[in-house]
Amino acid sequence: MQYRKMGSLDWEVSALGFGAMRLPSRPFSLMGADFEESKRIIRFGIDRGINYIDTAWPYHLGESEKFLGEILKDGYREKVKLVTKLPMFLVRRQEDFNRYLNQQMERLQTDFLDIYLFHSMNAGAFEKMKRLDLLDKMEEAQRQGRVGQIGFSFHDTQPVFKEIIDYYDWDMTQIQYNYMDTATQATTDGLEYAHNKGIAVVIMEPVKGGTLANPPAEAIEVMESSSVKRSPVDWALQFIWNKPEVATVLSGMSNMQQVVENCDSADRSGANSLSPEENEVITRLAEIYREKILVPCTSCEYCMPCPHGVNIPQNFAILNDLSFSENGIRRFRTRRSYKRLIGSEKDLDKKNPNGNASICTECGVCVDKCPQHINIPEDLKKVHDILGRKGKISQHFDQ
Repeated sequence: MQYRKMGSLDWEVSALGFGAMRLPSRPFSLMGADFEESKRIIRFGIDRGINYIDTAWPYHLGESEKFLGEILKDGYREKVKLVTKLPMFLVRRQEDFNRYLNQQMERLQTDFLDIYLFHSMNAGAFEKMKRLDLLDKMEEAQRQGRVGQIGFSFHDTQPVFKEIIDYYDWDMTQIQYNYMDTATQATTDGLEYAHNKGIAVVIMEPVKGGTLANPPAEAIEVMESSSVKRSPVDWALQFIWNKPEVATVLSGMSNMQQVVENCDSADRSGANSLSPEENEVITRLAEIYREKILVPCTSCEYCMPCPHGVNIPQNFAILNDLSFSENGIRRFRTRRSYKRLIGSEKDLDKKNPNGNASICTECGVCVDKCPQHINIPEDLKKVHDILGRKGKISQHFDQ
């Protein structure tokens, strides 16, 4: 495992961090996690040298934190930096800070968090943080020895990012970044801005919720024509590790193969290590993907659970898969996967949302939660027209 400087902090972090948002699923469950398999792959990753574990209150509807509390027993807690986040979307008053922190520590079975983040900061959450004096509560927890470092994860525009960066002497920040998102959200300029202030920058969504792991035919041709042979995921990860401003890259690994391959990729990583040819390959890949993607959903599941039972990320993933599907068999399978979702309320499982886009009532509860600022109800209507009624993509999206 390669290790990198964690901003201005006095410890080094593994190039690859374990994001506990996409743990292995239980059989026949769309949201629940498989404890034994999660334990196996997380401990394997730590044994391979991963020393940074990231989770949050809503991941797997609370199971992620609970599972980690058990998984990090037997000496594994001492081997890692453990990170979780204050659920800003649930905080209503200052007293909520300690209420959630106490519950999270109980779930994680720890009395100390190496880093505690304000979760999914945007302009609205930033104003709430200031209005409720939540930084005072963070610093109080730090003085009490309950929290090591203070930071925030981010989903908004670059001006908002810089405003938050300049507001406080942060230890770290977590941003969405990949070779498609260099000019959105925090952007490359924001990445460099935070780094130049000595703030450790942690990267999430390095393969854009799996989108970059399943390339269209044109992208595969570009990869195969290169003299450097890499998997689609390795291309995406190496792009980020090439940036000296990056501390660690979080990967939401959901099976052993992903852990092994990503650890192998991390072993080969290094800042400023890509050749001009490799950088040109990545530029061409980004151009191809941007022409294909329909809905910029990363399957982060912040919009879940839907109160009416729609599995929002899966609906968008199926639509984007259809855009990438060239041949008849692949397109048939993609359409069939939409039909397997439930289209009638009487068959819905709201505890394990399995509904297709036709179930959407346009209540709008999901809209404010979406870090990508997707108009979810509007795009769900497009999903059902294309996949449920066999409408044409060209009628709804420019391609």
